[in-house]
Amino acid sequence: MCDPTLRWMESKDGWQIHAVPPGRRGIWGIPFHGFYPWLLSSGPSGAGYGSSGHRGETGFKLLVAGIVAGNRFSMGHTYCSALFHCVFSTRERAKVIEPELQGRLWAYMGGIARENGITALAVGGTVDHAHLLLSLPSTVTVAEAMRKIKGGSSLWLHEDCGLKAFEWQKGYGAFSVGCSQVSATVAYIAGQQEHHRKRDFQAEFLSILKRHGFEYDSRYVWG
Repeated sequence: MCDPTLRWMESKDGWQIHAVPPGRRGIWGIPFHGFYPWLLSSGPSGAGYGSSGHRGETGFKLLVAGIVAGNRFSMGHTYCSALFHCVFSTRERAKVIEPELQGRLWAYMGGIARENGITALAVGGTVDHAHLLLSLPSTVTVAEAMRKIKGGSSLWLHEDCGLKAFEWQKGYGAFSVGCSQVSATVAYIAGQQEHHRKRDFQAEFLSILKRHGFEYDSRYVWG
């Protein structure tokens, strides 16, 4: 694409540049209206290359290549793979998410995600924390997703479940997940009850931080 074949043609709209990219059949016109006088002369008498000859021709071809690449072969859709394993606890790790409430809470958090264009591939946890595997669209940041899910679920716990004093911790952990790790992460979240028979949330979270290469001060991890 860096060196298309170029042709001049005069039309009712003025002089046009016709470019034939390598490997393509047919041509199309790209109007020139004098916006790049440092690259082109005003008509075909100057061969379209200005006073600098070959240098102008090179610039001319780069200009057209940019126009062709930017407008003729631009991707029509946005493709975004943004998978995050998100983890956060209750305020001061209070053990207030009772087993009979957990299923309803995980489902509600998944519903908040769905309403905001986020796909919750897995939601789970225990009495003092939650895990979510989220697939985020290109229009939603991790911070926005966490704000909506934590805020909405906290409000629901206050108003519908009678937990007036409930709070999530202020922060959260969000760890990128590759496509090949999705199944293992889903299984990990589904197995939270069994997993926490062996170690508590603090040990689990510090292990995740270490696995992802985070440096941290244990005085400021919890909230």
